[in-house]
Amino acid sequence: MATSIKEDADAQVTFEDQQKINKFARSNAKLRDIKEELKAKKKEIENLEFAEEELMMQDSDDAPIPYQVGEVFVSLDSDETTSMLEKAKEATKLGMEELEKQAAEHKKTLQDLKVQLYAKFGTNINLEEEDDS
Repeated sequence: MATSIKEDADAQVTFEDQQKINKFARSNAKLRDIKEELKAKKKEIENLEFAEEELMMQDSDDAPIPYQVGEVFVSLDSDETTSMLEKAKEATKLGMEELEKQAAEHKKTLQDLKVQLYAKFGTNINLEEEDDS
């Protein structure tokens, strides 16, 4: 994120302006972190769905299925494992919903600060994302 101000005689940066710029940078960093967490949660849901599919294709319903709880594996039957996978998927989806709410709040904050800062500094400030490619 480029948050830079070009030196210009008519663009004085006050303490309040610097506070807004700092808040913008913090919110932007937090939004990037939330996006990464959302990406990880989506991958987790894909893995849980894959595990459910594999469980359905299992030949024997009698064989105990190892299921990881924390750092420990427990042996469960097919129905218990299916239930645990559903609960894990639901918990992950709830976590994603909460992260999406937080992302929306940060986006609103960023948009408000952009309006305020661009109104004061115009083209003397750059608040746009830089391409990392």
